Amino acid sequence: MQTIERAHGLILRTRPFTETSLIVNWLTQEHGRISTIAKGARRAKSPFRGKLDLFYECEFNFQRSRRSELHTLREVVLQETNASLRHELSFLQQASYCSALIEQTTEKETPLPVIFDLMRSFLDALPLAAAQPQNIFAFELKLLKELGLQPNIEESKLTPGARIIAKALAEKSWSATARLKLSNAQVSELQQFLHGFLIFHLGKIPSGRNRVVALS
Repeated sequence: MQTIERAHGLILRTRPFTETSLIVNWLTQEHGRISTIAKGARRAKSPFRGKLDLFYECEFNFQRSRRSELHTLREVVLQETNASLRHELSFLQQASYCSALIEQTTEKETPLPVIFDLMRSFLDALPLAAAQPQNIFAFELKLLKELGLQPNIEESKLTPGARIIAKALAEKSWSATARLKLSNAQVSELQQFLHGFLIFHLGKIPSGRNRVVALS
């Protein structure tokens, strides 16, 4: 008999599966990234109605599949909608880029508690200030550190001022990140530096990075 498992997660992405069902991609504390099918979720009277949307945080139960990585969603208790992200399109665009970067750089079914905490704290902090370029730079640097791929800033070709900022972005809190003042030249320098670093180590990056860095 297949067992029912419980998880606490953030919804990274949803997409239609059939006329009535949804695929929901989660980042969870317990299991890392997992995918579930929410059968009937698109029906007007579905018990999932209003509970499954981008960046919602939920407690949920799922039945693990024996044949694939697509599991069956059984029950969802909505805990947080992160409604403030929907006040500005730029917040959703930056959050979506970061979720896509997580999906690209992590394996499914692998516990990722630190990365879960990183994403949740980012979503909490994002609407508290403007959608500045340093939001993306800080997320990339913090994620690279957790993946064991952090750049050696001291030995980089960054200018002294950009090095100081890069180190602060990698180490400081989100509130401190929001208070940093970057010149246009420093934004351009860090954008190019991290773009090249990500391409070298990952081979590619999610689309739209230039757009979300330019938001301010």
